[in-house]
Amino acid sequence: MSDTYPQLYIQFVFSVKGRKNLIQESFRDELEKFICGIISNQKCKTYAIYCNPDHTHIFVGMHPTMSPSKLMEQVKSGSSNWLNDKKYITGKFAWQAGFGAFSYSQSHIDRVVKYILNQPEHHKKQTFKDEYLKLLAKFNVEYNPQYLFEWYDKDNQ
Repeated sequence: MSDTYPQLYIQFVFSVKGRKNLIQESFRDELEKFICGIISNQKCKTYAIYCNPDHTHIFVGMHPTMSPSKLMEQVKSGSSNWLNDKKYITGKFAWQAGFGAFSYSQSHIDRVVKYILNQPEHHKKQTFKDEYLKLLAKFNVEYNPQYLFEWYDKDNQ
C-alpha cells in the first residue's frame, strides 16, 4: 500500500480584530498551547508560534489532507471561542478576517523558527504593518491594499 509523504511548511500571520493589543503576556503562553493543540488535532505540526499583543505568527508543517484555509478557520474560531470562554478579555474577542500564508523549504525551518520566536525584539524595530508588507513583497504576493488588515498608528491604539 502506498502512502503520502508531504514536505509542506507554511508561516501563517493573522491579526486581532481592530488591531487592538488584546493578547496579554499573562495568558499568551496558555493561548499558544491551545492553538498548538488545535493544529495537532488537524494532523499538522507546529514548529513555532508567537502571539504578539495584536497579531500572531505560526510556522506549521502541513498535513496533505488539510488546506491552509481550513486550518486557519479551525485555529481562529477555536482560539476565539476559547478566549471568550476564559473571559481573559473584556468584551468579545475576534480575529480579523483573512491571513497571510507563506511557504518555505525545509532548509529554511531553523531561520523561520528563530524569526517567529524573536518577535518581541523584532517589533522593537519594525511595525507589524512594515513587517507584513515586507513579507508580501518578499514572496511576490500581489494584493489590493483595500483588502489588507486594518492598520492603525500607535497613537490611535
